[in-house]
Amino acid sequence: MLALIQTLRRHRHPVTGDALASGLGISLRTLYRDIATLQSQGAQIDGAPGQGYMLREGFVLPPLMFTLEEIEALVLGSRWVNSREDPSLASAARDALAKIGAVLPPHLRHELDTTTLMVGRSDAPGLDRDVMALLRKAIRSEHKVQIQYRDLQDSVTDRIVWPFALGFFDQVQVLVAWCELRGTHRHFRADRIEQAQVLEERSPRRRTVLIRDWRQQQGLPATDGI
Repeated sequence: MLALIQTLRRHRHPVTGDALASGLGISLRTLYRDIATLQSQGAQIDGAPGQGYMLREGFVLPPLMFTLEEIEALVLGSRWVNSREDPSLASAARDALAKIGAVLPPHLRHELDTTTLMVGRSDAPGLDRDVMALLRKAIRSEHKVQIQYRDLQDSVTDRIVWPFALGFFDQVQVLVAWCELRGTHRHFRADRIEQAQVLEERSPRRRTVLIRDWRQQQGLPATDGI
């Protein structure tokens, strides 16, 4: 049933019973029984046979239900973020891991503290910490940003962009945004953004719509959850 909850959490749209049962390696009869049991315990699972199922927000499982591989993934991700040149994100990663460790049972907390998965230091170009924090804030609030951007030919242009994503790679960080100057989606290397200012005006289109359209333009599949 824990695996069932985790599967439902990964989807934002109804999932058919056949798909759930197949993914979990159980029969439809067992699936229906487990869903009924979870519903009786407070899980708000909407749907019915033939319609698909979806877990409403708000149902929380205790964080001590992590597997060893999930703990390794959390530690590895936290260490990767901690190795980037962004102190506010690094601090948030350490704090999040500490909160998880505080509620784990002793044997899992030991695994958290002693995992041997390591991340090398980044040799990416230095980033303006204030600019990175500003861009994340603008993405969350869905506001326009005015930037001064230096391209590969060292030409500096003023742009007004609608930021909606940040890509973190080993060598560079990339802002993905709708550029009013070019009238299309653009990718901006964060280390080449010399100045940035969040404007009072909100982006005309929601972040989710911008991401969806950008994925279509890039020929990427639509995602359902992470």
